[in-house]
Amino acid sequence: MVIPVHDANPTRRVPWVTYALIAVNVLVFLRTPGVVDSVTGDSGLLQSCRLDAFLERWAAVPIELIHDRLPRLVPTGRASVGPFGAGCLAGPPAYDKSPPLSVLTAMFLHGSWLHLLGNMLFLWIFGDNIEDRLGRARYLLFYGVCGYAATYGFALFNADSPAPLIGASGAISGVLGAYLVLFPRVRVWVLVPFLIFLPLRLPAWAVLGMWFGLQALYSYGSGVSEAGTVAYVAHVIGFLTGMLLAWPLRRGTPAPPPGRQGAVWGRQARPGSAWR
Repeated sequence: MVIPVHDANPTRRVPWVTYALIAVNVLVFLRTPGVVDSVTGDSGLLQSCRLDAFLERWAAVPIELIHDRLPRLVPTGRASVGPFGAGCLAGPPAYDKSPPLSVLTAMFLHGSWLHLLGNMLFLWIFGDNIEDRLGRARYLLFYGVCGYAATYGFALFNADSPAPLIGASGAISGVLGAYLVLFPRVRVWVLVPFLIFLPLRLPAWAVLGMWFGLQALYSYGSGVSEAGTVAYVAHVIGFLTGMLLAWPLRRGTPAPPPGRQGAVWGRQARPGSAWR
């Protein structure tokens, strides 16, 4: 698996929507109970129970999306320690939850620092050009449509799963699909792990085609959202949705202007930058 770090694809305007999406994802992660503590080693049973309750309320759950109803018992966020062991307490839901709206909230939740940083890296590198091509309002709508399509598509394949589904990668997969359609020949700097990390400059069609091929391959053997697993089916559906939505725009997409790498149309060059 290659790791993208920068694309040689200038933009005409500041990608404020992409920056805002990254900022909101980071802020929500920092406010998610138990997640940050797990990195420092301070997590325990109570933090784990609180995280379970938080995700049950705000994450997208396939069985809820398909059947449009809440379970009779959910995690309460409280722990119980007794002579027969310790565990998290469950009880009737003390809240109202809209399953369709939970798809939106789930798009801003992440289960670990690695999960968050991996998603934000791809959004940072590829999202600005899609925002630039679509415009800010259409880009935000496009992002949401891809996220919803990926989540509901995953739910259809896992209709009876009670495991929460979280992460922005369904929507970001749509961004990658659109990038492949609109900018297939743009060069992308990647790191290839081979004993050491080797830097290579590859066309976007090779980088994103390889990424999609791995997601499609993995989706045959893994499509669940339980802890420690990846919802590859959601990645595949999000990617295909992004390709489909971007396809009518491919002929009107201008090629990057000639000149030195990193120059921005009519602006000073911006610095290089560089799981559902």
